Amino acid sequence: MQGTSTRTMRVDKRTYERLLEISHASGYRLGDVVSQATEALERVRFAETVRAELDVLRSDRVAWAQYLTEFDL
Repeated sequence: MQGTSTRTMRVDKRTYERLLEISHASGYRLGDVVSQATEALERVRFAETVRAELDVLRSDRVAWAQYLTEFDL
């Protein structure tokens, strides 16, 4: 990540050790591991939001039927 500005972040010792283990095992730099973990968390949170919104939609039979019809198109 040349040319990218960096910041210092404090994490508890166990988290640091876990990140370091992942870094060593994967061959990625520690900063890259943190970046990948952040991206993974963003994907998980997005999926949770979509799942919750679908649950709301499913609770309305008419809206859910319309959604399924549009989805099939």
